[in-house]
Amino acid sequence: MGGGRAGRLTGGLPQETVTEGSLKAGAEKDFEIYSKLGGARRGRQGRSFQMGKLFGTDGIRGIVGENLTAELAYRVGQAVTMVLTEEKGAPPLITIGMDTRISSDMLEGAMIAGITSVGGDVMPLGTIPTPAVAYLTIKVGADAGVVISASHNPFHFNGIKIFGPKGYKLTDREEAEIEDMILDDAIPMHKAEAGEIGRYSHRVEAKILSDEPMPIKKGGEIGKRIHGMKNLKYEYIKHLAGTVQSGLGGLRVLIDCANGAAAATAPDLFAGFDIEADFIHRKPNGVNINLKCGSTHLKSLAAMVTAGEYDLGIAFDGDADRCLMIDETGQVVDGDKTMAVCGLYMRDQGLLTGRTIVGTVMSNLGLHEFCNRNNIRLVCTPVGDRNVLEKMLEFGYRIGGEQSGHTIFTDYATTGDGQLTALQFLQILQRSGKTASQLAAICPSYPQTLVNVDLPNQPGLKEGIMASEALGEAVRREEEALGGDGRVLVRPSGTEPLIRVMVEAKTAQQADACARRLADLVKTLKI
Repeated sequence: MGGGRAGRLTGGLPQETVTEGSLKAGAEKDFEIYSKLGGARRGRQGRSFQMGKLFGTDGIRGIVGENLTAELAYRVGQAVTMVLTEEKGAPPLITIGMDTRISSDMLEGAMIAGITSVGGDVMPLGTIPTPAVAYLTIKVGADAGVVISASHNPFHFNGIKIFGPKGYKLTDREEAEIEDMILDDAIPMHKAEAGEIGRYSHRVEAKILSDEPMPIKKGGEIGKRIHGMKNLKYEYIKHLAGTVQSGLGGLRVLIDCANGAAAATAPDLFAGFDIEADFIHRKPNGVNINLKCGSTHLKSLAAMVTAGEYDLGIAFDGDADRCLMIDETGQVVDGDKTMAVCGLYMRDQGLLTGRTIVGTVMSNLGLHEFCNRNNIRLVCTPVGDRNVLEKMLEFGYRIGGEQSGHTIFTDYATTGDGQLTALQFLQILQRSGKTASQLAAICPSYPQTLVNVDLPNQPGLKEGIMASEALGEAVRREEEALGGDGRVLVRPSGTEPLIRVMVEAKTAQQADACARRLADLVKTLKI
């Protein structure tokens, strides 16, 4: 393996499995989960990688032009390709898709330049949802898949997610190998001469972005861009449609595409069903992705669902890997309620392996109550859909997800898929003869307050605050005050310079007051 510099890109399970949460998990347990699984990652030769160096909980993410540049994208493309080449013993094939951000073309071009400069072939899929890249990577037999997207974040953010050949996001170990290559100046990167340079997208001019001396590949070893692949999105749409076993006739739905990747697939997908589907926020212009729309801004969708007397509103995020819904009364059907509805249906159909749903430590206490009442086991992991998936794969569980709308159905997908989730819910809604509000009522919701505390984009700051004794003691005091009628979770964002404070309590007033106290404390901590 090239002197041990490159590692295996399998996109599978790490050797260390996820710690399981519990209903009464207190501050000490949450801090332990963070420090073991979220706060630092172990790389080759035991080196520790703090979150935020390059890879976070969902790939690389940052503000374009600040901590996410075309040069970084170029180097990531080189590093991924070198790892794959050494593992495979031949040039790899890599798919690449993107969302609708103004910076996505630039970063895609830089990634393609990096990949092809060290011999990799690229199959650009165009604007397409994240889960479509995972599915098509498997479908075409590619060695990896890359997504240029920052999911639910505003347009000035962007990111790079990487899937292995089986459609799974990379493990911490694999990300650490790539991070090593990019950050370690002692590791040579290869650059081709003009006669060796492959063909790039017509939209982005090829350019070598690094001024460092690099060994040059010889002859015709440079990679190429494979054209005509954008129509592969219809293979993905066909796959999604095939997961519905009965018609959806009689339903009226309003779909919010978040001015993101769903705009490229959702209209074609839902046109294939006997359903009345209208769409909003489906005209991306590069800067309006997630702008007062989509799964993080549900107000306009809720108002239009009730005014238009729709049966359901469906909201995707920028890369369509998550889905939140609005019932006919204008109330939110979040990821917990979606898992409850789908999990109960699967149980009744004999499809719920181990009678288990996999959630996270952020899952509402109402989901715990629902599972207890219905003899369903709820397994909770640290936050992050990758953690959920790892637990599902470890034990063969078939449904899991996050309150934020990442829902994973392992019968059909290797990652969270917003459009797949919407179809599964609609199928149950149509078969049940009930309203969406009646279906969602099976899972209660405790009042929950979430406060995001903005921080300077400073390496190590989030980790230092999380390790603060003052914060740990404050969390313990607040949980003792809540007793058994609530809980507190303080955690760093894996994708943004934020500390998130979440509190559940019997009343909204209790939750708000507790969350504000803790948020105010976080703001005063100096590391």
